[in-house]
Amino acid sequence: MSLQKRTPNLAMQLSLIGLMMGFGIANAETIAFTCVRSDGAYSEEYDLKIVSPNPKNPKDKAKVFLDGRDLDQRDAQGYQEIKNVQITKSAVSFMTDTFFEPEILDGVKYASGTVVAVTSIQRDTGQLKKVETVAGGILSKTLGEGTKVYTEKCQAVLNPVQ
Repeated sequence: MSLQKRTPNLAMQLSLIGLMMGFGIANAETIAFTCVRSDGAYSEEYDLKIVSPNPKNPKDKAKVFLDGRDLDQRDAQGYQEIKNVQITKSAVSFMTDTFFEPEILDGVKYASGTVVAVTSIQRDTGQLKKVETVAGGILSKTLGEGTKVYTEKCQAVLNPVQ
């Protein structure tokens, strides 16, 4: 038998590659919550979705979405990056590292600033805890410099859309 007869045709090879890629995507876990943030009389509901990286693709990165908006962002004003996403049976957690360039607002000049936040959600209770550290920038003037702890209530979304 010749080599040509044992080699699958191109259409078959592409189908197999597509099928294998489809299985790889299915292995990335998606966890979604509907959360409520409250401060006094103010209350806000939002959707939070965490997508684990595809374990078959070492370059893939976990993603976090807030109301459908990817929290990994970069522009001329600074960046926000999601790091250290952990998904276990009991909890989901991630770190957000944010940097703001210096800015002038209403004639006031603000230095650059950073915000580092660690967010964790207990999957059985829906308790969200965020530990946020603000240093410099306009946020230190408006929110205050230092570390603050926030708690919110979340409810898991069953069968979230990928």
